[in-house]
Amino acid sequence: MRLSNMADYAVVTMSAAARHCGGARSSASELAEETGIALPTTQKLVSILSRAGLLRSSRGSGGGIQLARPAAAISLADIIEAVEGPIAMTACVDGNKHDCAIESLCTVQPHWTIVNSAIRGALANISLSQLSAAPARNQIEIEA
Repeated sequence: MRLSNMADYAVVTMSAAARHCGGARSSASELAEETGIALPTTQKLVSILSRAGLLRSSRGSGGGIQLARPAAAISLADIIEAVEGPIAMTACVDGNKHDCAIESLCTVQPHWTIVNSAIRGALANISLSQLSAAPARNQIEIEA
């Protein structure tokens, strides 16, 4: 399993926005410069993340971009789903029509929901505040 570049860049962009103390406004240009992500990509991400309710942007004097809620209330799952859509390990559980040669014989399909829930739960337990903390303080623990 690997995130798309856009999902990865969304996490990096949100982390940069969180380092601006959540309440401070920044611009897409500042976020692009700080992260090294191209400005058009950063602008696209700001739009996507704003539609998902994770960023708030305002125009004009005193405008800019800021987190829509505290970093501790935004999870890694929220960010990934804003870009990728619902977390699903296989296409057969997303509710859309799909072509699977073994669907009628598959005994695993009913169990993918459990797997998807476990993965989403793990990602939901990692907050943006953890991701944006200085590396020495960033203590994300994964239980085996």
